[in-house]
Amino acid sequence: MKRFVITLITIGLLFSFAYAGQMQPVMEKKPVESPAGVRLAPRRNVPQYTFTKTPTTVAPNYYDYMIGGYNNLPLNLVPESQGGGYFLTWTGRNSPTSDRKSYYGYLYSSGMPIFVNQIVTQGEGEHGMPALVVDPVDGNPFYAWTQNVDTDPVSEIVLTSDAFIAGIAGLVNTTQVVIDNPVTPTAPDGTETTNNVFYWPSLAIGPSPLAGKRRLYLLGRQNCNVYLAMADFSRDDVENGIPLNWQYSSVPQLNTWELNAVPNKTYLALETDSGGNVILAGYHNSYSIENDIIVFICGNFGQGEWTFHSFNSRMPTWNPTYPGSNGGFFIDDEGQPFQDQDLHWKLLNSGHLNATLDSGGRLHIVGIWALAGGDGVFFPHFQFVKEAVYDPTWNNFEIRDIFPQKNCDDLFNACFTPWDMLPPYGEVDEWIYDEEYGYYPYTFTDWPFPHWDQAAHENTMMFHYNNVKITRANDYGQMAVVWQDSKRAFDWCVYHYPGYEAWEHGTDIYIAYTNYGGSEWQDPIVLNNVDTPELAGIKPMWVYPADRMIYTGFNQYGIKEGKLGLMFYDDFTWGSNSLPPPYHPDPDGGRVMFMELHIGYLDANDPSQAPAPAILAQNWPNPFNPNTNISFELPQPGPARLEIFDLRGRLVSTLLDKEMGAGKHSLNWDGTDSNGAQLASGVYIYRLSTGRTSASRKMILLK
Repeated sequence: MKRFVITLITIGLLFSFAYAGQMQPVMEKKPVESPAGVRLAPRRNVPQYTFTKTPTTVAPNYYDYMIGGYNNLPLNLVPESQGGGYFLTWTGRNSPTSDRKSYYGYLYSSGMPIFVNQIVTQGEGEHGMPALVVDPVDGNPFYAWTQNVDTDPVSEIVLTSDAFIAGIAGLVNTTQVVIDNPVTPTAPDGTETTNNVFYWPSLAIGPSPLAGKRRLYLLGRQNCNVYLAMADFSRDDVENGIPLNWQYSSVPQLNTWELNAVPNKTYLALETDSGGNVILAGYHNSYSIENDIIVFICGNFGQGEWTFHSFNSRMPTWNPTYPGSNGGFFIDDEGQPFQDQDLHWKLLNSGHLNATLDSGGRLHIVGIWALAGGDGVFFPHFQFVKEAVYDPTWNNFEIRDIFPQKNCDDLFNACFTPWDMLPPYGEVDEWIYDEEYGYYPYTFTDWPFPHWDQAAHENTMMFHYNNVKITRANDYGQMAVVWQDSKRAFDWCVYHYPGYEAWEHGTDIYIAYTNYGGSEWQDPIVLNNVDTPELAGIKPMWVYPADRMIYTGFNQYGIKEGKLGLMFYDDFTWGSNSLPPPYHPDPDGGRVMFMELHIGYLDANDPSQAPAPAILAQNWPNPFNPNTNISFELPQPGPARLEIFDLRGRLVSTLLDKEMGAGKHSLNWDGTDSNGAQLASGVYIYRLSTGRTSASRKMILLK
């Protein structure tokens, strides 16, 4: 297998004031060339869905990068007691040359935008990266963002609230400066670290020690450290515009890390629980075998002692051994096979993660786990969405697959292993021989990013574009994880695999759903502008779920169902012009949009609810030359796609792609590709995909 080290351009740890809205890329591991593999379509019980609100324009926007912020959920539910609906916030520009500002909107319960505006009349200069939290009791929204309000060259973090009286949005209170940069935290040894500048705010609300009030928390971040502000409020305080009294806290461990010669780069999300605890959770760059997942907890409503908990994201795996040799398939920079103990899955490329609590008080940290080697490299095509789950009550920690998931009878592998999906486990499912590349394992790969081009923005696309988000659990345990995947766009734009042309300008939205507080995830719903009519003509980017799902009741089988709101950006030209260096030269922008899905649930233990699978028969004759018949049976009418792949995962022909009636069907294939050219002898895969299930079989063309 050819190997080329790709140089990842690193800007370093120094913060650039000129681009205070963007995180600066820092080396985690070097990407190396890896086989593209085959896309794995969702195959387990995928939830049913309908659009309760089709994609609707909220506002035009000429700012086209991470519009909803980094570690936040910029779409928040309004309590039903206050009329329901959603508040949302985003970074925007109202023209290609205008300054970046912070905006907000209020969507009525029907999903229609009834109020959209700039948060406040702001001064000149670039502002933005807003955060939002809605008071779960009285429905008042709080907004925080960066804005320079004094004479020094750095911005402050400021905050305002909306009185939201009688369901009227836009009654914005006077702006308060909460973090007046620069700040001077003190390390445990008494050392002061001067000129700290904190940006990228997050907000959370928890209980207050004062009767009749809640406590608002604001977190400011920089590359290593954080700064926490807290203040108590009541509805009367917000309605009357009373300034909040702020207290501050810093984390001793982070103050110490900041004094390192090379400070640890941290990626932390803010959360609170009902017991008055403040939680910071995420990970840091680990340059050796050490615990990289970090959780800080402060009791007593943010005024207690900070406790530090750390865990290792590394999950062991094994290096497939070539047939007839002792050499492993995955090799290091010097061409030597990795030893099994050096090859592992690791949390990477997830700086925009968030963390939330489920109904049992467990903490969920979602992100991307990449296949990595002990010499500081990772394999870009082997990246999958997983979660780290921490139970603070018992101090238990585990890592779980979200998608794809390993089979429940696989007791050998620690997690989903894309070359070992079938029993007997611990062996490569199939080796393929290629005259150019030699042997390589038949494997599944993924690309969990909203763009296909790894080289974008001077090879920092994965650092800047990652955006896996998880909702909080509602009172009924419903949660969702949302991300985007560009595997099909990659397969067309890089390899020009026939059949993927439609994905040249589009990516998939993945929505994984659980009814059980995150203890079990179903395979994701997939939305895109090819197969989803409601998204036709839209290039969705920067997709954010609402902070919670809306419980809607039980279906006829007694299973809970709910609605999920989604805020996203329709990017007129795919890729960011706002993020330097720009991916493309056209500042044509796009539009902020909203949509809402009603999601049903299929109980895997109840056969009456599971979709009846399509039956795909073995082709006949097999082996064949050059014609063979492929038969299948559909249990109900619906869309059907029959595709032929070679063993490298390349789509060679699409035999069928249309609505089909229920019953038995048969097609003849003459051994040609999509251009009518005869194919060489070999093993081919034929796959039948319906709206809910897929099935694959192998066949042999023998000349």
